[in-house]
Amino acid sequence: MIQAAEALLLLSFGGPERPEDVMPFLENVTRGRGVPRERLLEVAEHYMHFGGVSPINALNRDIIAAVEAELASAGIDLPVYFGNRNWAPMAEDTVARMAADGVGSALVFPTSAWGGYSGCLQYQEDITRARAAFGAGAPELVKLRQYFDHPLLIDAFADAIRAAVQELPADRRDGARLVFTAHSIPVSADTTAGPPADGGRLYSRQVAEAARLCAAATGFTDYDLVWQSRSGPPQVPWLDPDIVDHLEDLSGKGVEAVVVCPVGFVSDHLEVIWDLDNEAKDKAAELGMAFARAATPGTDPRFAQLVVELIREHLAAADVRRLGDVPGYGCTRNGAPCAIDCCAPPRRPVPAT
Repeated sequence: MIQAAEALLLLSFGGPERPEDVMPFLENVTRGRGVPRERLLEVAEHYMHFGGVSPINALNRDIIAAVEAELASAGIDLPVYFGNRNWAPMAEDTVARMAADGVGSALVFPTSAWGGYSGCLQYQEDITRARAAFGAGAPELVKLRQYFDHPLLIDAFADAIRAAVQELPADRRDGARLVFTAHSIPVSADTTAGPPADGGRLYSRQVAEAARLCAAATGFTDYDLVWQSRSGPPQVPWLDPDIVDHLEDLSGKGVEAVVVCPVGFVSDHLEVIWDLDNEAKDKAAELGMAFARAATPGTDPRFAQLVVELIREHLAAADVRRLGDVPGYGCTRNGAPCAIDCCAPPRRPVPAT
């Protein structure tokens, strides 16, 4: 059913914009998870390496400006708001401002293309929490669908891969290995409570499908999918291998050049520029490997076009464009989970009494 909308909310993760914000931000992110303070201080140093500023908010504002221009070009009168889960502007404050502006209904674009708890359901929880904080009269909010295999996203990544190949020394391009990365999550979190027909593992399957589509678009018949940015205790299994460990493995097999594509990320936020542009790049240099990193799609004009296409699916019954075969889901109203519960974490068995 086509839904009316009076605004668009870009909903994201958030990040500090001053050194004094770094620790409070990290405490917000990890609240209730039992992460030792020593680990927070270690991660804080990554932010301090860049002046205590995460690039994510600025990058999201750039996306918003591009979306506003694309909406205007398309003749769609839809103001765009910005809210975050973990740092200002907080989603709760943004929803209150939307209500004060008279917005009664809005579409929500999350800066995550994926299913699974972190990629989808947690954004639905953000919507529910923000509306509950305002109370009666909060705007109706409809989260847009997962877009991991949208043609415009795949095209943007494919062009970024081609450009990265050209950054390698000319004599190493032909033998370069294409390596895709995405944010690692606990293995248990990758097993959703969705229908058995989907086979579970929604997040990792979607990431693998996006990687397959990007590789096919760029003519790579062989490639790797690895993970990055794990933060859990070592005794908890996470998706692996890690990108740095994988580079060592490739070097041992005689690979002399790599193109790394962060297919799991919309923008060059801190985990991309630290884990890839610093740690992975430094490891490649140590191994004598040529290294090039493909750009993320957030700054590509096609990304704003993608957002507007998703909006048109609601407002004008536009065709749903997808390239892949792995299930993708949406949309949801006011933070309610999908009817099939595709992104809920697995239910723990009830112990016998």
